[in-house]
Amino acid sequence: MIVTLDTLPGLLAPGRRLLGLDVGEKTLGLAISDSALRVASPLETLRRIKFTKDAEALRRVVEDRQAGGLILGLPVNMDGSEGRACESVRQFAANLEQIAKIDLPMAFWDERLSTAAIQRLLIDEADMTRKRRGQVVDKMAAAYILQGALDALGT
Repeated sequence: MIVTLDTLPGLLAPGRRLLGLDVGEKTLGLAISDSALRVASPLETLRRIKFTKDAEALRRVVEDRQAGGLILGLPVNMDGSEGRACESVRQFAANLEQIAKIDLPMAFWDERLSTAAIQRLLIDEADMTRKRRGQVVDKMAAAYILQGALDALGT
């Protein structure tokens, strides 16, 4: 079920974590919170195949990591409007619920500039090569998105 961010913690079973998603056309970046909902950690990047396969892989991660809810990055335009990319993420969430029957509360988090911020960090601070950045940027962006949502929750 799609919920607002502020109602999400009350819908989680005790000890359950949040799984953060950076939904791209070719990849799904994943991050996981701790059980206290304070710290986000990058997890992995899944190469997207087709929705049913993507949903199966996501379901395995949810079960393995004991996730009780999802935070999906919403790529809002700089002016605050929602475009095609937002529609795609909203449809992905609806498909998780309706087609894949993933019965978890889901909330969206404005991910404006998350990938750009991570790219800058990886270039400026970590001095990573383009190839290495490509391997980690999606899961790092998912952690950035999830940490923003956790900070907003202030649990």
